[in-house]
Amino acid sequence: MNLHTTSKDRLLAALEGCYEATRAAALSGVPVSTVYHWARKGIVVPTVSSVRTKYWSYADLMALRIVYWLRHPKVGESRDIPASPMGQVREALKRLDRLGLDIWAEEYSGSSPLQVDPSGDIHIVTRGLVETVKRQLVMGEVLDLLAPFATRDGSGPDLIRPRPLLRIIPGKVSGEPHLMNSRITTKAVAALYERLGDVEVVSDLYPGQEMQAVAEAIDLERSLAA
Repeated sequence: MNLHTTSKDRLLAALEGCYEATRAAALSGVPVSTVYHWARKGIVVPTVSSVRTKYWSYADLMALRIVYWLRHPKVGESRDIPASPMGQVREALKRLDRLGLDIWAEEYSGSSPLQVDPSGDIHIVTRGLVETVKRQLVMGEVLDLLAPFATRDGSGPDLIRPRPLLRIIPGKVSGEPHLMNSRITTKAVAALYERLGDVEVVSDLYPGQEMQAVAEAIDLERSLAA
């Protein structure tokens, strides 16, 4: 998929992937043991591949965050959890398409319009209006589904802009974090740094890319490996 993909292309790609378990865990912020456990229990089943070699999609990352968030008690809420939020994630992505929203576009800025309430309902909030998947947005604590995600066990990055000069776009380089306006993955940059040990030297291998972007790629991969 090239740099000129449409909003619909990205929405469809969000239902694909792909991320192996450790990568899905690092990006979602959910412990890898939990990711595997939920796959076995049928709570969040990897939609790209659920056989021996499992692969999770970008939309699965959202589902993992929803389930983890719902499992923890909130004021006036119990620990009970719906069987799986994937149906709601898919419906939210379809609603984004109907509204003509491309939240992965480079020019998009601001908080994510995808909000989850304590009951597990996903809401699309944009231009001061509320479009709901099921019902009107309730007052109280909500989860910004694509924003940085902190847990007791670790954290996951922003799923669109993990760093100022880095992006994650479904359908582009398999949804991997990459340097903005390029197809250079943060994994590739970090691997070179591991071999060469010098940010400036690595940056010189990518003409036209800011050294800051290279440094951010290395920092992101360090945080994901922590």
